Amino acid sequence: MNRRHFIQTLSALAVAPTWAAESPWKLQYMLASSMYGNLPLAEILPEVKKTGAVGIELWPMKHGTQREELDKIGVEKFAEMLQTHGISFGGTTRYDLGPFKLENEIKLLKQLGCHFIVTGGEGIWKNITPQQLKNNVKDFVEKMKPHAALAAENGVVIGIENHINNLIDTPDSLRWLADDIRSMEGIGIALAPYHLPQEGSLLVDLIKHIDSKMTLFYAWEHGMGCMKPMPKEEELQQMPGLGKLDWKALLLALKEIRFTGPTEIFMHPTPRGIPILPTAAETTAEIIRAKQYLDSLI
Repeated sequence: MNRRHFIQTLSALAVAPTWAAESPWKLQYMLASSMYGNLPLAEILPEVKKTGAVGIELWPMKHGTQREELDKIGVEKFAEMLQTHGISFGGTTRYDLGPFKLENEIKLLKQLGCHFIVTGGEGIWKNITPQQLKNNVKDFVEKMKPHAALAAENGVVIGIENHINNLIDTPDSLRWLADDIRSMEGIGIALAPYHLPQEGSLLVDLIKHIDSKMTLFYAWEHGMGCMKPMPKEEELQQMPGLGKLDWKALLLALKEIRFTGPTEIFMHPTPRGIPILPTAAETTAEIIRAKQYLDSLI
């Protein structure tokens, strides 16, 4: 691929998936590469459109190997693969880098026309008072200002995911984070219902509170958890339609705030690094089932 063709390819990819409001409202799906474990991009990319997603998000080890594969094959080869399959590159998850070491990732994402990076919060959260936690969230946001500004300059949003054993772990910490970043560009929230109490009214309230600061939404419930081996039918209860969470209430809340960012149908297998089901075809079929379930509720 010559340089001119390469730049044209990246420009096309950059504008292909616009998360613009549509009428009637519907979810805009993004595929997390980790759903396919350590399978190579050559096997995963043909599955993206089948799942109803417009693009792919890459995960690094230990959940997947696709982010490392991008480094190995290079930007131009990856762009060619995306173009071949008519899909976009949405972004990456980089818990391994943390929120303060994303400069190079931001530059890469700009090069490929990407939109988001997901990572976690950072700060003391354990054995402290609610007021101190609130102060620590505010301190974290202050430290994030130059990183968010860099992201915004490059057309990227850093999505802070609520995660167990993390500064952003509780419903209150999520509310405080949303309030403190309300006027900031380049930073938002990647909301994971899995890591929160499985109470529909609480989750609805959080969706409405986060509102326009929602960077990414995980269609992911707790079910039976993901931290120990269990029968596959129990593990799959993290997927929409197989657990007990009231997804219709959550979707109505997303519709109310007119959320048009990416939604990822998601779960974690045990051990990490394997597809959620034994083959790519079975994994795709399960994601399609979950998508059809969610779409039937809208």
